Amino acid sequence: MKVLIFGASGLLGKALMREWQGDTLVGLTSRDADIRNSDLVKQVVQQHRPDWIVLSAAYTDVDGCESNQDLAFSVNCDGAANVAKAAKACDAKLLFLSSDYVFDGTKNSPYEAGDRRNPQSVYGRTKADAEERLLNILPDCCIARTSWLFGVGGKCFPDTILKLAATKPTLDVVSDQRGSPTYVIDLARAIAELCRRDARGIVHVTNSGECTWFDFARAIVACAGFTTEIRPTTSAQMARPAPRPAYSVLSPKSLHAWKVDMPDWRDALARYFAERSSVLA
Repeated sequence: MKVLIFGASGLLGKALMREWQGDTLVGLTSRDADIRNSDLVKQVVQQHRPDWIVLSAAYTDVDGCESNQDLAFSVNCDGAANVAKAAKACDAKLLFLSSDYVFDGTKNSPYEAGDRRNPQSVYGRTKADAEERLLNILPDCCIARTSWLFGVGGKCFPDTILKLAATKPTLDVVSDQRGSPTYVIDLARAIAELCRRDARGIVHVTNSGECTWFDFARAIVACAGFTTEIRPTTSAQMARPAPRPAYSVLSPKSLHAWKVDMPDWRDALARYFAERSSVLA
């Protein structure tokens, strides 16, 4: 199987390139192919003629999307449609990375794949609109929604907390947002399995278990052996340009339907620290 990955230089893209075994992978960065350029995307896809395309390229600065709406929609929505059209022209299958931000966060039980989209941020709207457009272009495409990504080699929540905890005795972290931290290595392995199983439709792909950002920060500090005090605060007190879903836990039922499981986020965090130690050694 030949797989073409858009966004190979991102946090997830790097993990996909490292973890995907047994198939032929071609990784493209934004320098290789800007997905906003439909002609270039079509040319690249025709050149490689992959069996699967994994689209992990995106404008993921959630707050930045609020002030750069045109850029956000051109990359996350129009760019995704360009890739889908190129995939259709070459009879390639497509897996698109989407987000928990397509939901409004008002539920108090895990979101199912078929739940109504109701994004509250620009970033969420770009992903929700992209999902709808891709399903119109390629009805059999696979949309993999995920959340709270972390990993070694890029900006992520654990990395931020560790840097702050190394110099500050106390940290205030929001305790009124709940979701599922997802380790990019586990996500990459799950994506590979979904492609091998010819998955289609919307699939929720996160590490199992759930927590608040406050819980996550405490676990990170404990794993690092820091004595930094983590104090709970509210989203209102830590106001950001883009609204965050208060609850965005994604149900694993759609993932289990393809006979794919994800480890618990606590197990993933321990492995993140082991990987981080080996990289820094």
